[in-house]
Amino acid sequence: MGLTAVAKARECETLSQFFKGLCLLADNCAYACQKEGFSGGHCRGFRRRCFCTKDCESFFLN
Repeated sequence: MGLTAVAKARECETLSQFFKGLCLLADNCAYACQKEGFSGGHCRGFRRRCFCTKDCESFFLN
């Protein structure tokens, strides 16, 4: 029996271009990011801004 290595793609993020206001609900942020063509999104930072996420490999191809 051998071990199988699973490589997880790095995740890149960028500030949402369309999300406005304080980012209080991650689901709202993720929805806005999906509309922008990203795989998801989350709220973060002191200013509670929406950051969109995507695998880095596909991030630079698009």
